[in-house]
Amino acid sequence: MTTTTMTPAAPMAPLLVRKRTRTPGEVTAGMVKMALLVFFAAVILMPVYVLVITSIKSAAEYGAATAWALPTAPTIAGWVAAWEALAPALLRSLVLAVVAAAVSSMLGSMNGFVFAKWKFPGADIVFTMFLFGMFIPYQAVMIPLQRLMIDMKNTAPFLSGIPTLIIAHVIYGIPICTLIFRNYYATAVPTEILEAARVDGANMWRIYRSIVLPVSAPAFVVTLIWQFPSAWNDFLFALFLTNRNTGPVTYALMELASAQNPDYARTMAGVLIASLPTLIVYIVLGKYFISGLMSGSVK
Repeated sequence: MTTTTMTPAAPMAPLLVRKRTRTPGEVTAGMVKMALLVFFAAVILMPVYVLVITSIKSAAEYGAATAWALPTAPTIAGWVAAWEALAPALLRSLVLAVVAAAVSSMLGSMNGFVFAKWKFPGADIVFTMFLFGMFIPYQAVMIPLQRLMIDMKNTAPFLSGIPTLIIAHVIYGIPICTLIFRNYYATAVPTEILEAARVDGANMWRIYRSIVLPVSAPAFVVTLIWQFPSAWNDFLFALFLTNRNTGPVTYALMELASAQNPDYARTMAGVLIASLPTLIVYIVLGKYFISGLMSGSVK
């Protein structure tokens, strides 16, 4: 009997990859792009710089001639005053933005599921009517909306203030949320799975709750990022439907900036404080926004 001895293969030589040399034109184009990026970044950050340095100046230091100068004696008195003035309104805005974003996203998810997977006669017409709500300017309906809300508050006084704004933002947020979820479910959720669930006896609500809703996180991220800043930054609804005692932070900022003797440090600090929640939302969820937006774009 003969034995066969396996000879180990010789190690392969490392593959050498030659780095392509950039042409002078490509180097010049890269330098121009970088210069443009730096320029536009500086333009965008200049207002932020003025906001920050003004917010830590004393009353004797800010003015037109010293707007760009750093403070000689930084102080946080403006921040303290702004927080004391805006704290109640910040809490009201937080309730408004969280509830309005969550409710409009949930209703949009239900509507999107029905329009995408549970067809009924006239579904396309009803969906088109939903989309019309995205193109109606707020200004065009503000007066009748105000009259409607006044009548509603006379009937149900507990709806005054933030509940009124929640209703308005939920109603105007449903069309865009419905569109996002409808497009997501139409491509990301296989129809075969839903048909198998129907064969097993599951009704529409059971299919939505047990199959569709658990895989809806990407679309919810998109609608929450969309709706939260929309409700938080809104001023028009707040101006028409609330007052200084029941309004959100945008209304309080208007009151802060329109005083007889404006305190610029307090005003700038208030603007920075009011912008922090939306900035946090974008930082925390921003990386999921594009992936969630594109997750239902292709099968």
